[in-house]
Amino acid sequence: MVSGSRAGALSDDEVDRLFHALADATRRDIVARTLRTDQSISALASGYAMSFAAVQKHVAVLESAHLVRKERRGREQLVRAEPETIRRAGEQLRRYEAIWNERAVAIERILAGDLATARAAGVSSTDGATRETDERKDASQ
Repeated sequence: MVSGSRAGALSDDEVDRLFHALADATRRDIVARTLRTDQSISALASGYAMSFAAVQKHVAVLESAHLVRKERRGREQLVRAEPETIRRAGEQLRRYEAIWNERAVAIERILAGDLATARAAGVSSTDGATRETDERKDASQ
């Protein structure tokens, strides 16, 4: 498991909650809107063709993933993005990217080794002909 391998890294449960929350387009939009400016749940709800209660549920999922937090200001509940969690999510994705890049480099090395082995066996890298075949052609001319 990748997530717990570094200090300050997200736990596996945090990663699960985070990516579950971000798996929904409405929730990603709520995060984007609250990154720009704090939004009341009423203001958020007015932007979607869904009920106020449905938007509240989306906000609750985002809150459980620590992507947003609610705070009461007067009679309104404002939703504010948590940029630190988003930064940590980016770090998590960079760790996955590093693993992927390591695999790609390993594959390139394997392929380069196979090509070197093939060349040593006489396989042409351009057309698949063997050195022996090329030598036979030269001898017959």
